[in-house]
Amino acid sequence: MLDFKHSSIINAPVEVVWKFHQRADVVKLLIPPWQSIQLIRREGGFGIGAKTEFRLFLGPLSITWVACHTQNEEYRFFIEEQISGPFEFWRHNHKFEAENGKTRLTDEITFSLPGGESVDFMSGWLVKSQLDGMFRYRHQVTKRECE
Repeated sequence: MLDFKHSSIINAPVEVVWKFHQRADVVKLLIPPWQSIQLIRREGGFGIGAKTEFRLFLGPLSITWVACHTQNEEYRFFIEEQISGPFEFWRHNHKFEAENGKTRLTDEITFSLPGGESVDFMSGWLVKSQLDGMFRYRHQVTKRECE
């Protein structure tokens, strides 16, 4: 298993940042323009059992990715887990912590790639690099929309 973490301070109360993540258009807003990802469907709102389906384009190949909300504690965190998709395992914890009237937004991801530990060892750095760029973008958008 591999871990990735990105954290930043958003100059807005937790309630504002949480509600931003509940917006109907949030998924589209948070997809970086350089990534070839298409939102197929989002159903069930924001609660446990909510599902989001994407199509990822990797050159001529496309991969369907379905994630499900598995845990949710209002204004504190929500967790999405991959049901089907490109990873052997994927869990994404979105954490919201109040800090002096602001919000520390932290994305923690645990994942593994198909093929086992040797593939994780050889290719994990590339996935982490791509995640770093993606979450820098997502946190910038969150700041723009919430501050």
